[in-house]
Amino acid sequence: MFTLALTFKAHQTARLEEIVGALAAIAGAAFFVGGITPMGRRVGLTFGGIALAASGVVFVLAIRYGVRPR
Repeated sequence: MFTLALTFKAHQTARLEEIVGALAAIAGAAFFVGGITPMGRRVGLTFGGIALAASGVVFVLAIRYGVRPR
C-alpha cells in the first residue's frame, strides 16, 4: 500500500480547482465538436475523455489533500 504524501496550501487548492474547471470545459467543448462533425468524432471524443479523466483525478487530489480556500 502506498501513502501519497501531498499537501496543498489554500492558494494551490484554489488554483487546482480552477484547472479542474478549465479541463471540464475543454472536455465539454471536445465532446460537443466531436458530436457535431463527422470527421472529428473519434478525436473529439478521445480528447474529451482524456480531459475529463484528468480533471477528475486533479479534483480528487485537490479535495483530499488540499486546504479549503477562504
